Amino acid sequence: MSITPEIEKRLALLQEKYEAMGQDMVSYLDGLLHADFLTYWDYIHLDTLLSLQNPKTPFPDEEIFIMYHQITELYFKLVLHECKQIAENRALTAEFFTARVGRINRYFEALIKSFDIMVDGMEKDQFLQFRMSLLPASGFQSGQYRMIEIYSTDFINLVARDKRKELAATPIEDQFEFLYWKFGATELSTGKKTLTLKQFEKKYYKTFIDLAKSHVQTNFNALLQQLQYEGASTPALENELRQLDANANVNWPLVHYKSAVRYLERKPEEIKATGGTNWQKYLPPRFQKLIFYPSLWTPEQEENWGRSWVESVLKGN
Repeated sequence: MSITPEIEKRLALLQEKYEAMGQDMVSYLDGLLHADFLTYWDYIHLDTLLSLQNPKTPFPDEEIFIMYHQITELYFKLVLHECKQIAENRALTAEFFTARVGRINRYFEALIKSFDIMVDGMEKDQFLQFRMSLLPASGFQSGQYRMIEIYSTDFINLVARDKRKELAATPIEDQFEFLYWKFGATELSTGKKTLTLKQFEKKYYKTFIDLAKSHVQTNFNALLQQLQYEGASTPALENELRQLDANANVNWPLVHYKSAVRYLERKPEEIKATGGTNWQKYLPPRFQKLIFYPSLWTPEQEENWGRSWVESVLKGN
């Protein structure tokens, strides 16, 4: 078989590449000659992936619970992949920003639409039994989700709403002590930090603080304002950011709230969530009024944030 001009061209390019690195191309070609062909299962580490489900109880539906949360964390990793591309782009355009936020919205929407797979896929009696073996672990402890929030907005917007004005000019370390989600991880009876929260802070405190400090000027809200200041056209970007606000701060917590109502609401007293998190006050969007992009919403929209969604769930719609 003769060597075609196309092959000669590629060999020459390879020779240039390896010479520039002080490497011997022939040695690399020998390695290629002896290497096995890549397989799908090796490329995605399929055997390892499928071995990561390790239930703590004999209840079969626990495996559904584990797998769905693992899928969720993979989607969060996809979101963070886009967040980093936006924040690290030194020649950011509104078009690039819009396209990446569009990807993030699709990831969130896939999760929101798929949540019923877990909710409808588990028997209530099984869930209420195997969940006790998970204490004090909780989905509340998703560090990736908190990183997404930090990328998405100014850190002060993540502070409990009754503390935002007071802490607006304080260091990030001070603001951290009053983040909205901390109040969802307090014991229902005493108001003290749960073990769930203590573990979470111990593991992620430095990561969250460092991330927030490094993205004061490159979180999504700051980047939006920068583009607007520079005169860039942002209507399409604003639409995607509004959708992200709705997905992350209304639709996503609401599907969790709907699940909690289904599994944990019981008269006369609700069942505690794993870790003792205060789901009744933490999950409903209208209580938190967490909004990433306040400038994109009217005062009326802010006042009624999430109200109609929560009311529809309580009515069973």
